[in-house]
Amino acid sequence: MSISRRDFLKIAGISSLGIGFSATDLLWKNRAEAVEYMTSPKGLKAKRWAMVVDVRKFKTEGDYKRVIDICNRIHNVPDFGNTKDEVKWIWTDTFEHVFPFQQNKYLPETVQEKPFVLLCNHCDNPPCVRVCPTQATFKMKDGIVAQDYHRCIGCRFCMAACPFGARSFNWRDPRPFIKHVNPDFPTRTKGVVEKCNFCVERLEKGLRPACVEVSNGGLIFGDLADPGSEVRKILSTHYSLRRKAELGTRPSVFYIIGGDEDA
Repeated sequence: MSISRRDFLKIAGISSLGIGFSATDLLWKNRAEAVEYMTSPKGLKAKRWAMVVDVRKFKTEGDYKRVIDICNRIHNVPDFGNTKDEVKWIWTDTFEHVFPFQQNKYLPETVQEKPFVLLCNHCDNPPCVRVCPTQATFKMKDGIVAQDYHRCIGCRFCMAACPFGARSFNWRDPRPFIKHVNPDFPTRTKGVVEKCNFCVERLEKGLRPACVEVSNGGLIFGDLADPGSEVRKILSTHYSLRRKAELGTRPSVFYIIGGDEDA
């Protein structure tokens, strides 16, 4: 699908005003909706997928490296060798950057200095979806915030709207910087935004996200709407935090910081 320069500028102007309704709803009414991923009988189903990051389980550099490496490998994430061009699906940062409104000088050093695993929060109220002029970013029925790379026009509105820094832009052609291309997942092009997709392509095959499978219990994945799911069980017995919850985006990624003698 393509749009005219005039239509695009209309969308940009309306979005910048911060009007309470979606600019895309106004200009894309009666047009084709963003494509959903095809479902299969053996695919995993949920009303709202969510992830719990049990920070206590990440104790060595190898614990972090496993989840980052597997994600990068199966999703053809390029390695440009510098932070300026870096494309991030899963990465780490310090407590003060992850939870800026929870920071205080009395926090234990073990918390302040510990790396935290970060990824797209797949918000229940995603601002990135509202500002996308082409519906390249869209929310699926199961809560996953997905992306259609072919619809992305590189305007980066979604990057500006995301308060978590969870999106990366391909300033250069990423394909020459992929060490081993996975033929089962598409490569991207220059000028396209990308991010974590909760391994939606694996869920459709009946598989859990790859990072979850190699995390040794550090990442828990399941249906937040199901009281019997693993994520609901651990959230009901442990205090958890969500990133910048006060902004009202309602993230689907939860963090367990401590407790149970730090597991």
